[in-house]
Amino acid sequence: MTEPRWLNANERRAWLALLSINTMLPASLDTQLHAAGKVSLFDYNVLAMLSEAEGRFLPMSELAARTSASLSRLSHVVTKLQNRGWVERRPHPGDARVTTAHLTEEGMSTIVELAPGHVESVRSLFLDALTERDVADLARIGEKIVARLDSNHWILRERQQ
Repeated sequence: MTEPRWLNANERRAWLALLSINTMLPASLDTQLHAAGKVSLFDYNVLAMLSEAEGRFLPMSELAARTSASLSRLSHVVTKLQNRGWVERRPHPGDARVTTAHLTEEGMSTIVELAPGHVESVRSLFLDALTERDVADLARIGEKIVARLDSNHWILRERQQ
């Protein structure tokens, strides 16, 4: 039996910092978004991905990839957003077998209203603690890890286009 590859002190520091960020940052952003508009961070992310998409719609499978969600979780959230009048499901314009999520005008107004406060929270809780070099390094490092976790991840596909 081979010896486990234990973490050295620096690796442990990095790992524990990442675990803390993964717990504390989403919780803080969730709190801000719930206070501002009664939406979760995941709800906001779905709306944001649709707002940035050409024509403000995406196939559900693509939206799931962009939000790093399972189709079942995404479907549940899209139903919730539909009930609020922010998203509609429609057949894909080029392939009726594919279901798409469309951002409604009301959904767009919601994301436009929530975005300034959300971006300010992202800056104050996260980006303001970093230098420009740190941000570039973090993007590079994060993309390497995402590539290892999911070689088809949407961020990497967009960078290659």
